[in-house]
Amino acid sequence: MAPSTDSAVLTVAAARVAEDITHGASIAVNGVCLTVVGWRGEAPIEIDFDVMGETLRRTSTGELKPGDRVNLERAARVDARLDGHVVQGHVDGTGAVLSRTPGDNWESVRFSVPAELARFVAEKGSIAVDGVSLTVTAVGADWFEVGLIPETLRATNLGTKQPGDPVNLETDVLAKYVARLVEAR
Repeated sequence: MAPSTDSAVLTVAAARVAEDITHGASIAVNGVCLTVVGWRGEAPIEIDFDVMGETLRRTSTGELKPGDRVNLERAARVDARLDGHVVQGHVDGTGAVLSRTPGDNWESVRFSVPAELARFVAEKGSIAVDGVSLTVTAVGADWFEVGLIPETLRATNLGTKQPGDPVNLETDVLAKYVARLVEAR
């Protein structure tokens, strides 16, 4: 990442996600919706994104180092099936990995959640962690847990995150709208 005073250019190497890339396309990087501003090379293609100060301050994007593994996801197509949960790429805040507990064929991972976001996290509800749509399996006052299947552990950066590592959190969009409507009354 090439930082300036209040912005940065993030360059990410990608293979599959870059097949039909266009200038201005939206791609979520660790759950942060970013706009493609340029690209070069062949598989893997290097994709450039402008990142403004607001994004650097509110997400873990500013903490990325060269070589860090990131999760990439293209915007959903309107004419296709919607697999998983509704995820917008609008990060609400950051948390951190608190613990990892291996299971027989899966792993339970506990994350911290800021107090202002905790009210939007419910057991069996959805949450995006670094852009990965997950189902919440347990909730505490300032933490939540998810179960990660082998495919998620293999295909995302969540398989390598360790206690203390920061993550981007996007809470359920419907929970946020319901809370807003209730507060407006």
